[in-house]
Amino acid sequence: MNGKQMAGTILGTVVKIAIAILVIFFVYKASTVAYDYGYRIFAEGPVSEEPGFDVTIAITSDKDVSDIGELLETRGLIRDGKLFVLQELLSEYHGKIKEGAYTLNTSMTVDEMLEIMAGKAEKSESEAGEN
Repeated sequence: MNGKQMAGTILGTVVKIAIAILVIFFVYKASTVAYDYGYRIFAEGPVSEEPGFDVTIAITSDKDVSDIGELLETRGLIRDGKLFVLQELLSEYHGKIKEGAYTLNTSMTVDEMLEIMAGKAEKSESEAGEN
């Protein structure tokens, strides 16, 4: 084996090792991001500590879950509207959000908000007006 072949072999090995390191790095980063996002689906805490502040929102029949998530995010009730879509999809309240006016608090979790918007809790203005 001459010097050129030896240099080519060493260079090829170095390039393969560098590519392997890059692949491992990107897989690690992607796994970390995916785990964090998945964890947030089920364990996302409230935006603020107790007592928080109340925010009134109106859900109309023309709003889908994505629109509701965007509304909640812009009103400061949740951190990520897109994550809300997944949280609703995987919750026991999937497809059960009812139209109406709701008073939600920034110290509520997404699950608590979904419970209210699905009509399972007595914290909404529409239910308070009926009693």
